[in-house]
Amino acid sequence: MMQYSVYMRHCPSKESAEVHVKRVKSIIPEQGKVSILKITDKQYGDIINFSGKEKKFFPSTPQQLELF
Repeated sequence: MMQYSVYMRHCPSKESAEVHVKRVKSIIPEQGKVSILKITDKQYGDIINFSGKEKKFFPSTPQQLELF
């Protein structure tokens, strides 16, 4: 088993992702183990989900809303 808990965060840019990587790195406990996998929106959109023997189709992800 690679993970016990999985957390996901959308980052709109590589720069934003790096900020979060640095933040996580700064708070890892002495004996902690953390893996970070960065994927693009396209790669995320190609995920195949299974529930039992049936392939499940989830509704497409809505456009992200950004407020300025």
